[in-house]
Amino acid sequence: MKTIVVPIDFSDISNNAMEYAIGFAQNTGSTILLFHAYQVPVSMTDVPIVLVSVEDLQKNAENKMAEVKRFVEEKTGKGTKIYAETKLGDTVDELENICSHVKPFAVVMGTKGATGLERVIFGSTTLTTIKHLTWPVIVVPPGKKYSAIKKIGFACDFREVVRTTPTHFIKDFVTEFNAELHVLNVDYRNLHFKRDTPEESALLHTMLEDLSPSYDFIEDENIEAGIEKFAEKNNLDLVITIPKKHKLLEGLFRKSHTKDLLFHSHIPIMCVHE
Repeated sequence: MKTIVVPIDFSDISNNAMEYAIGFAQNTGSTILLFHAYQVPVSMTDVPIVLVSVEDLQKNAENKMAEVKRFVEEKTGKGTKIYAETKLGDTVDELENICSHVKPFAVVMGTKGATGLERVIFGSTTLTTIKHLTWPVIVVPPGKKYSAIKKIGFACDFREVVRTTPTHFIKDFVTEFNAELHVLNVDYRNLHFKRDTPEESALLHTMLEDLSPSYDFIEDENIEAGIEKFAEKNNLDLVITIPKKHKLLEGLFRKSHTKDLLFHSHIPIMCVHE
């Protein structure tokens, strides 16, 4: 059975991602594993002082997790298995250990944590997780509610497609939802067009032909902005990106220059490594 791992820190952003994960798990028949890591706070003085005992931290974390687990169980009924785990340690390290053990279908996270650093576009934990975790990570924007995944975008630059495209994962994921696949390529006056671009695009077409994807060539000076506009106009439910090759994550969740709202915050991003 598939497993969806949901790291939580009990913040509103985390809870929203958890509710998205509930719908995602029910849609795929997956088990949900709720996970929380806690650390011992230390006073930054000449002589470090532990502010709270490990026993108190553990009890508090376990009590909160028990409440969350009950909430999820009530929400899902008997049709979805729910597990919960709390660990003392670094969130990303412990998350990596758990993922290595359960081999999740995906990790579902929010974009900000409970630290309250409103000027940071992503919580540092989410960014670090995306960089280091080899399992697929779905980043859920604030306020996003789960809806059936019918249209999926894949951001591609047509460079070294054989080496860098996670073909098997994309095929399995798109097939799981019986979704449309849109291969998204952004260029402006052929600035990114190379001699091998036609060959690379032909290779990708062969690799993904079983899915009958549509190829959408977007004219825009800014790659991230071009994908944002296309995703909104064409009602994409999720965009797959390769973190090493795109700054799409930053683009889709950055603050608007004219509004105090997150730009296009309704689009979840799935990060899949090469």
